[in-house]
Amino acid sequence: MIRSFTARIPQDLLEDLKQKISVTRWPDEIPESGWHYGSSMAYMKALANYWLHRFDWRKTESHINAYPNFIADIDNHQLHFMHIKGKGAKSFPLLVTHGWPGSFMEMMPLIPLLTENPQFSFDLIIPSIPGFGFSPAVTQPGMNSQRIADLWCKLMLKLGYTAFGAQGGDLGAGISIALAKSYPQYVKALHLNYIPSSCLPVLNEGEQLTHEENEYRKRQQQWVTDEGAYAHIHATKPLTLAYGLNDSPMGLCAWIVEKYNSWSDNGGSIENCFSKEQLLATVTLYWVTQTIHSSTRLYYENSKSPFQLNPGEKIKTPTGIAQFPQELNFPPRSLAQRVFNIQHWSTFNKGGHFAAMEQPRLLADDITRFFTNL
Repeated sequence: MIRSFTARIPQDLLEDLKQKISVTRWPDEIPESGWHYGSSMAYMKALANYWLHRFDWRKTESHINAYPNFIADIDNHQLHFMHIKGKGAKSFPLLVTHGWPGSFMEMMPLIPLLTENPQFSFDLIIPSIPGFGFSPAVTQPGMNSQRIADLWCKLMLKLGYTAFGAQGGDLGAGISIALAKSYPQYVKALHLNYIPSSCLPVLNEGEQLTHEENEYRKRQQQWVTDEGAYAHIHATKPLTLAYGLNDSPMGLCAWIVEKYNSWSDNGGSIENCFSKEQLLATVTLYWVTQTIHSSTRLYYENSKSPFQLNPGEKIKTPTGIAQFPQELNFPPRSLAQRVFNIQHWSTFNKGGHFAAMEQPRLLADDITRFFTNL
């Protein structure tokens, strides 16, 4: 069953949010420390003031509701998704999956760019991962990226698509890769702007990595040491973290916004990439849907069932890669080619982890070029 959906958060929940923001108990800070110890106190206070006095969730809702939204019942899971038909002479279905700490809203800047080309456009399907945004939390264990890929395939078949493309970054990349691996008869092409570190090749006996590939692995290990604490707690004790984040709007805001600052190509100022409206729309969505625990729990579920290839195994689906300079520790092409059937690789001179928000035109043009050439 598929039914239409309209976003409408009860007003009393929004009023309660403002009340909680107004009584925030702020921590101490080292003067002039900026973002060095985590989310900047000065910026968090500026966001709190904006959240209280200027941010209007109803504007965000209007933007969401300007596009067709639906809820599908797939295997007794209620899955929210957007479905926007392309306007071109030719259109190809494309399933676009977000990651953490993003949501389906992260992909909305791509909608006009990918659906309105008069020659070649896409039928866009933009779902909310189970436990994110308007897809309710799953209260049973085992909802990992592979299980989500299974649900995505059933959703696409229910919509009548037996040949489609998949695109994603962050967790969405992992889900898209699992989808291509498990359902190559349906997934005709794969486009990624992030390559998970779990997607390393399993070498055949006697095969070795190159110097460049080994250097990448060393950088990846250093990145985990320097930046990976969030993922470790998500993958081990997400519920312990959730007590604080589900109860404190500014705690939730600080946990999420720090990633938008650290992972974007912002040149030292977060608002070079994102407005306060964009940041607070994302945080408010997590707050009003109470999905911080269910979203971070995906890391835990994935850790219990990690993605694995057999020795010498590859993803055979034709693959396009968009590499943005501030993406998290991108592997060299030689390593990626051991795993993927790479038909297209673009390198850009600006952009970071949140490419659909930071550089939507560059990403959309790259997606279009890849699928047009195929």
